[in-house]
Amino acid sequence: MATRIQSRFVALSSSPQRTASYWTTMAERTSAGLLSMMLEPTPAVAMTLPAEVREKLAELELELSEGDITQKGYEKKRSKLLAPYIPQIQGVDPSLQIDNRIQASSQVVLPVSKHNKSRAGNARDERFRSDLHTEAVQAALAKYKERKMPMPSKRRSVLVQSSVEACTPPDTSSASEDEGSLRRQGRLATSTPYQGHSHAAVEHWFNRVIQGSSTSSSASSTSSHPGGRSVTNSAAHAALNANATATALADLMAHTQLDNHSAPPDVTGLSERSSIHLERPQVGSVRGVSRSYNHHASMMETADGCEWGGDGSLTLIDGVPVNSRVSNKIQQLLNTLKRPKRPPLREFFVDDFEELLDVQQPDPNQPRPEGQQMSPLEGEPLGVATNWPPSLPAALQRWATTHPKNPCLTALDNAGKPVYTLTYGKLWTRSQKLAYTLLNKLSSRNEPLLMPGDRVALVFPNNDPMMFMVAFYGCLLAELVPVPIEVPLTRKDAGSQQIGFLLGSCGVTLALTTDACQKGLPKAQTGEVVTFKGWPRLLWFVTDGKHVVKPPKDWHPPVREASIDIAYIEYKTSKEGSTMGITVSHSAMLAHCQALTQACGYTEGETITNVLDFKREAGLWHGVLTSVMNRMHVISIPYSLMKVNPLSWIQKVHMYKARVAVVKSRDMHWSLLAQRDQRDISLSSLRMLIVADGANPWSISSCDAFLNVFQARGLRPEVICPCACSSEAMTVAIRRPPEMGVPPPGKAVLSMSGLSHGVIRVDTEEKLSVLTVQDVGQVMPGAVVCVVRVEGTPFLCQTDEVGEICVSSGSSGLAYYGLPGMTKNIFETIPVKPSGVSISDRPFIRTSLLGFVGPDNLVFVVGKIDGLMVVSGRRHNADDVVATALAVEPMKFVYRGRIAVFSVSVLHDERIVVVAEQRPDASEEDSFQWMSRVLQAIDSIHQVGVYCLALVPANTLPKAPLGGIHISETKQRFLEGALHPCNVLMCPHTCVTNLPKPRQKQPEVGPASMIVGNLVAGKRIAQACGRDLGQLEDNDQARKFLYIQDVLQWRAQATPDHPLFLVLNSKGTVASTASCLQLHKRAERVAAALIGRLNTGDHVALVYPPGIDLIATFYGCLYAGCVPVTVRPPHPQNLATTLPTVKMIVEVSKSVCILTTQAIMKLLKSKEATAAVDIKSWPTVMDTDDLPRKKCPQTYKPSTPEMLAYLDFSVSTTGILAGVKMSHSATSALCRSIKLQCELYPSRQIAICLDPYCGLGLALWCLCSVYSGHQSILVPPLELESNASLWLSAVSQYKVRVTFCSYSVMEMCTKGLGSQTEALRLRNVNLSCVRTCMVVAEERPRITLTQTFSKIFKDLGLSPRAVSTTFGCRVNIAICLQPNRLGKLAEQGTSGPDPTTVYVDMRALRHDRVRLVERGSPHSLPLMESGKILPGVKVVIANTETKGPLGDSHLGEIWVSSPHNATGYYTVYGEEALHADHFNTKLSFGDTQTIWARTGYLGFLRRTDLTDASGERHDALYVVGSLDETLELRGMRYHPIDIETSVIRSHKSIAECAVFTWTNLLVVVVELEGSEQEALDLVALVTNVVLEEHYLIVGVVVVVDRGVIPINSRGEKQRMHLRDGFLADQLDPIYVAYNM
Repeated sequence: MATRIQSRFVALSSSPQRTASYWTTMAERTSAGLLSMMLEPTPAVAMTLPAEVREKLAELELELSEGDITQKGYEKKRSKLLAPYIPQIQGVDPSLQIDNRIQASSQVVLPVSKHNKSRAGNARDERFRSDLHTEAVQAALAKYKERKMPMPSKRRSVLVQSSVEACTPPDTSSASEDEGSLRRQGRLATSTPYQGHSHAAVEHWFNRVIQGSSTSSSASSTSSHPGGRSVTNSAAHAALNANATATALADLMAHTQLDNHSAPPDVTGLSERSSIHLERPQVGSVRGVSRSYNHHASMMETADGCEWGGDGSLTLIDGVPVNSRVSNKIQQLLNTLKRPKRPPLREFFVDDFEELLDVQQPDPNQPRPEGQQMSPLEGEPLGVATNWPPSLPAALQRWATTHPKNPCLTALDNAGKPVYTLTYGKLWTRSQKLAYTLLNKLSSRNEPLLMPGDRVALVFPNNDPMMFMVAFYGCLLAELVPVPIEVPLTRKDAGSQQIGFLLGSCGVTLALTTDACQKGLPKAQTGEVVTFKGWPRLLWFVTDGKHVVKPPKDWHPPVREASIDIAYIEYKTSKEGSTMGITVSHSAMLAHCQALTQACGYTEGETITNVLDFKREAGLWHGVLTSVMNRMHVISIPYSLMKVNPLSWIQKVHMYKARVAVVKSRDMHWSLLAQRDQRDISLSSLRMLIVADGANPWSISSCDAFLNVFQARGLRPEVICPCACSSEAMTVAIRRPPEMGVPPPGKAVLSMSGLSHGVIRVDTEEKLSVLTVQDVGQVMPGAVVCVVRVEGTPFLCQTDEVGEICVSSGSSGLAYYGLPGMTKNIFETIPVKPSGVSISDRPFIRTSLLGFVGPDNLVFVVGKIDGLMVVSGRRHNADDVVATALAVEPMKFVYRGRIAVFSVSVLHDERIVVVAEQRPDASEEDSFQWMSRVLQAIDSIHQVGVYCLALVPANTLPKAPLGGIHISETKQRFLEGALHPCNVLMCPHTCVTNLPKPRQKQPEVGPASMIVGNLVAGKRIAQACGRDLGQLEDNDQARKFLYIQDVLQWRAQATPDHPLFLVLNSKGTVASTASCLQLHKRAERVAAALIGRLNTGDHVALVYPPGIDLIATFYGCLYAGCVPVTVRPPHPQNLATTLPTVKMIVEVSKSVCILTTQAIMKLLKSKEATAAVDIKSWPTVMDTDDLPRKKCPQTYKPSTPEMLAYLDFSVSTTGILAGVKMSHSATSALCRSIKLQCELYPSRQIAICLDPYCGLGLALWCLCSVYSGHQSILVPPLELESNASLWLSAVSQYKVRVTFCSYSVMEMCTKGLGSQTEALRLRNVNLSCVRTCMVVAEERPRITLTQTFSKIFKDLGLSPRAVSTTFGCRVNIAICLQPNRLGKLAEQGTSGPDPTTVYVDMRALRHDRVRLVERGSPHSLPLMESGKILPGVKVVIANTETKGPLGDSHLGEIWVSSPHNATGYYTVYGEEALHADHFNTKLSFGDTQTIWARTGYLGFLRRTDLTDASGERHDALYVVGSLDETLELRGMRYHPIDIETSVIRSHKSIAECAVFTWTNLLVVVVELEGSEQEALDLVALVTNVVLEEHYLIVGVVVVVDRGVIPINSRGEKQRMHLRDGFLADQLDPIYVAYNM
C-alpha cells in the first residue's frame, strides 16, 4: 500500500506541467465561484505535510473513490487531518475555517494522482462527461454567477434525509446570534446572495425574470439585543481584518445586522372600501429588513415604484403603502420580478374574446439544410459461406454432433467464479428434453396444452443465462414462440402492467422459469404465484425440475430450414410506457446472425465476453444466437456481479483471452473506478470491443476515457467498435474490426443550435454549445439505409439534415404483434424523393434513431425519437440535457448520476422536466444552488428553459430491469403527483412563452352608443323584479305596526302562550324555549336594566352564544330605545384571534355598553385576554344572567320609522369589517318580504341552522318569527361539531317543511354523514317532509356541494328539488330566496319555477362577457340561479365603469332597489361620502330616477322560457362573484373560486385551496390532506392545472396543514386574512415554492 502511494506521489511530482495546469484550471473555476471547495492546503503546504498524513489522505481518497466511505465522512476525516497544517485566519476560530469552507486562496487544491485527475469525487458520472462539455458548462455558469434565486422554504419534518445542520433554521423572533447560528450562516459563505448588486445587475435580473434568492425559509428577525449585536459586530470586524479570502464571511456578517423598526402599516388597507379592515393581531416582533436590501446604497428602487429607505423601511412612490412586515423571502421575490402595469378592464374590445395562444413563429434566421438530396446507402452484399447452416436449430444439432464437448456458455456467480459451463452437447440434449416435455407432457382436459406456433413466456433472472438458453432453444425445437420478459419482483413493478398487456395480446398461457426464480416470486395464500396487475392467468413451468423428461429414442425434434414463421418475440417499451412485441422470423433471425458474423468477422470457436442482458437486443443477438451459429464460447457477466465488481468483465477478458467483448458505455465507465487495483490485466487479446449503445451522445467520452486508461494495458484504439441498434431493425450499423481494411473512425463536433433546427453545422467559433459525436461504423451487409424526415411524409433528407434512419434488409423484425396499424407506420415505410417518387418498392423500417450519413459513408447517430423533445418548434435530445446537467458538479449532489429528463405537454407545448436522485448527504442549500446552476447551464447551452427541476431521495426513482431509470414510469408518477420529491424548482415564468397576449384597453364606447347598440341588437335591458308588494293581499296583522318591537308586544297580548322559539343542544334535546309572552317579559327585564343607565340611541354590543338570551336582549334594547349590535363571542380556546375581532366591532360600532353572560364576562376580563387586547378599555360590561324581575316603565317609541333599528356587522371575504345601518322601516319591510316569499304563518315550523350574528341569519333568528308568528327551531351550527346529524335529525323529528342552513353546515353534513345514511335511516331520520332547504350565502351558488348533499340524502327521502340557494349582501341582506314550492301558492299553481342552471364559457367571463355554451363543452362553468327575487325587490345589471344599464345575458354589477335596503355603512371615521354611491346611486341613462344600491357582485339576468307566478316569463338572476374578490391579471378578470376549483381537482390530497394576488404574483395556498412527503408533488400539479385551464402562471405555491385557510361562519374563505398571514409569515407552511 505504502509503495503504491509513494509511486502515486512520484508520478505526480514527475509531471509538474500537467499538475500546474490542472491547478490553474481548478483555480479559475474556483475563482469563478463555481466550486465552493473546502479550505485546501496550498501546493507548498501539501508537499510539506508529514508522510504519514499524506499517506492517510491518499487512503481516504481511495476509500472515497471505491465507495467505502461517504462524501461527508471523507470531508470530516480529511478536515481533521489537515486542521493542524492550515494557516489560521486571524480572529476566526479554526474549526470555523474548515466547517465554513472559506476559500483560503484562489489557487488551492490537494495533489491528485494522474489517474484520479479526471475524477472529482464520485466519478460514476464520467460516462456523461466529455471534458469539452464540462468546460462549456462551467463557462456558461461563469456568465451567470451573479444571479441568484429565492430558495423554497420547507418545514423541518419534510426535510428528507438532510442533517440537522443543513436544515433551514425556523423563523425565530429572538436575537441570540450565538456562535452556533453564526457558524450555520458562515457555512453558506460561498453561496449567499448578499454581495452588493449594482443597478445594472438588478436590471439584468429583471429582464431575465429570474428571481432573487434567499437561503433560509424566513430570515430571522433580530431585535436590538446587546449580546446579539456585539457578537455580530465583532465577528464582522474580525472577519474584515482577517485574511482577504474571508471577505465572503464579512459580507455575510454585514448583512446579519438587522435593525429594529416601528410597527408597520397594514398592507391590506389597499382595499377600495375604506370601511374598517379587520386586522390579524400583530405578532410580537417586527420582521427585519429584506435580505436582498443593499447596504451600500441608501436607496434602491424596485420595479413597482417602491423605494427602500436607508433604514430598511419600504415606502411607495405611487402612494400605496406597502407592508414592512412582509416576510423577507416574499419581498425579495417581488424585488426581482418586473411588474407590468395593469391595463384597466373595459367591456368592449375590438377583437373577439377568444384567447389565442401565441403560436411560436419560426425564426426567419434559423439555419436551413443546404446540401444535396441524399441517396440511399447500401451495405456490402451478404456473402454466403458454404458451411452456413440452414437454420439455428440445425447449427445447434451440427455442433452437438461434431463438437459435443466444446463449451457454449460459462455462467458466473456474484463472486465472479464460474458456476457452470454448458457444452454444445448438453445444450442440445437439454433443449430436446424440454421440447418433448412441452409438446407431450403438458395437457389440459386431455388436450395438449401447447401446439406448434403458440407463444410461451420466458421468465429468467439476469444471472441465469444457461437455463434461459436451454428454454429458448427448447422452444425453437418444439416450434413454440418464446417471449422473453423480465422477472416481475412485486405486483407493482415499473412497467409490469404493460408487460401483462403484451402477454395477454400474444395469448400466452404458460411461463417457463427456473426453480429458484419461481420460489422467489410473490405468492398468493394458496401458494400459487400471484396474478400480477394487468397479467393474464399463467401456468408456471419449472424448466430445471423433475417434470422435464427424456424423450423416447424414436422421437426427434423437427429441424427445418429457416422459414418466415415467427421464431421469437422481443419486447420493447415505447416513450409513453406502452410495451410492444416485435416478431422476428426464423429466416430474419438466421440472416441477422449471418450479417453479424460477416460484419464482425466471427470465426468458429472464438471466445466472447457478454455484459449485456441476454434476453433482448445486442445481448441476445451476439450472446445467444450468433454465438451458437459460430460455435463460440460466451462468458456471461451478470449485472449483479458488475455492481459488486465493475472490473469483472475485464478480468474475464484477460483470463479467457476473449477476442470480443460486448458492453455498454456504462460498463466501461464503471471499470474506470476500480482499475487502479489491477496491475496485471491485459486486454491485448481483444480484436473487437463492441459498444452496444455507441449511438448515445455520451458514449464517446466513455470510449475516450476507457482508451486513455487501458491503452497501457494492451487495448488498441482501433478495436473499439460502437454500433447502433434498434429493436425493430436489429443491428443498424457497426464499426468493423481493424483487419477488415475499413476507413478510419470519424468524429463530428456539431452545433447544438443547428441540431435543434434539424441541420448539421460543424461548429467553428461557438465552443459553448456543441455536441461531439462518433460514428457507429458502416451499414450492415445486405442492408440499405436512408434518412427521412421525422414528421409527415417520409421525404428523403438532404445530406446536411438530421432525420430518422430507415433500414431495408432481410435481417430485421417483421411487425408489432397484434398491432397492424402501428406496424404499417413503422415497418412499411416507403421513403419518397421531393418529387413524390418512391425510392424503391421495398418497404423500409423506421429505426427511431436520429442521425445522418457522414463522410466515408459512416453512419452518425445524434439521438433517439424516444428522447426527442420538441419545444417551441426546436428539437432537443433528452440525453444531451442529461449530459449538461451532469456536467454541473454531479458528484456532490446527484446520486450515482441518476437523472431522468422527459417532456410533458402543458398549454399546447412540450415542457422539459428534469428529475434527479439527490445524494443522501447533500444539504438543502447546496442542492438548491446546484439546481439553480443546472437551470442556467441548460439555458445557456441548449437555449431552452427547464419547466421543472425536481430532486428525489436516493434510490426512489422507478428502476428499469438492469438498474437504469424507468423514464415513462417516472413521467407517469410526475403527472400523477406520486413522485414525492424532496426539492422542486418550477420555472414557468421563463419557459412558458405562448400565453395569450394580455388584454389591451380599446377606445371608450359611450353610453348612448351602448343603448343604441342594444336596441339595434334587439336586446332587452337586464332588469327584473319580484312580485309587487302593493298588489299582494295578505291578512297580515303585523303590517299595521311600524316597529318590530310593537309586533312582539301585540303577540304577547294576543297569543301569549304561542311558542316562538325552541333551541336544541348537541344531544338533540331542547335546551330552552320561549313563547310570545316569555320573550316579551325577558325583553322588559333587559330594558328595565338599561333605562336610566343608557341614553336613547346608545349602541349596545350583545355578546352571547346562540340562544334565547340573544333574542331577548335584542328586543330589550329596542324597548329601551338603544341600538343593538350582535357580536359573536370570542372562542375560549382561540382568544388570540377571536377576541381582537370582538374588540374591534365594539370600538367601531361605538358601543357604550356590552351585554353578555357571566361566563363570557369573565373571559373578556381574564388574564388570557390581556395578551390579545387591552382589557382596561372595554366599555361597561353587564351580565344579564340574573336580572331582577322589573317591569319596564314604558317602552321607547321611535319618532320616525327611518330611525336606526340595529347595526349589522360582518367581516367580508376580503377581510373588510363592514357594519350596515338597518332602519325600522327596512326591518319591517324585510320581514314582510320574507314572510310572503316563504309563506310563513303562525301554524308553521321552520328549522334554522345558521349563526345569529349578521345578515339573513340575524334576521331569521331575531326578527322573522316575531313578525310572522311561526315557530323557529334553532340549531346553533357550533353544536354540529360534536353531533353532525343534529340539524337533519331535528328537521325529521319536527317534520319541518322549510329549513335554512349555511354552506359550512352543508359541508359538515356531507363530509361527516356521507357514509352514515344507513345508520340515520335506522334511527328513523326521514327528510321527505322537507319542501325547501335554503342555503344562505353571499356568494355564487356552490353547485357541486348542493348536488352532493342532495345525492347523499336522497336515500333519506330528501327531494332532489328541495335544495336551493339564497342571495344577499351587505347593502341588502335578502335579494333572492327560492320560494316554498309546495304551499298555498303551489295549490293555486303559482309557485315559482325550479332554479335553472346554465353553462357559460369561463374564458368569456374573464373578459366580462357571458357566452352560453352546452354542458360538458371545454372551459364550461355551471352557474345556478340564486333563488327567486323577493317581493318588492328590483334588480338591474349595470356596467361597472359607465354605470349604464346592460342588456339581457350581459355581465355587470348587480344593483338592487327595495324597501329593505340598508341605509348605509356605519363607519368609525364618518367617511360616508366615499361609499354614498353604494347605497344611493342612479343609472347614467335609461331609468335615471330610481335610487339603487350597488351590491359589489358581478352577475347577469337571463329571461328563461319558464313562467313565474304572475304568468310573465321568468327572469333568472345568476351571481358570478364579488367584485372585491376578483383578481385582475394579464388585463383580465378572474374569480378566485374558478382557479380554486381547478386546483382542488388536480390531486386527491388537496383538501382545500385559496388564491390571492400579491402585486402581480398569483399565490396559491393548498391544504394538504395526506402525508407531508406529498407536499412537493402538488407544486407541479398546481402550476400545470392553472396554466392549462386559466392561462396564468402561478408565482408562489404554499402547502399548509388542514384548517389553515380561514373560513367565516358562512363557510366563505377569508382570502385576505390568509394573504395577511402569508405576508407576515404566520402560516407555518409545510412548503413554499417560488416559481421562477
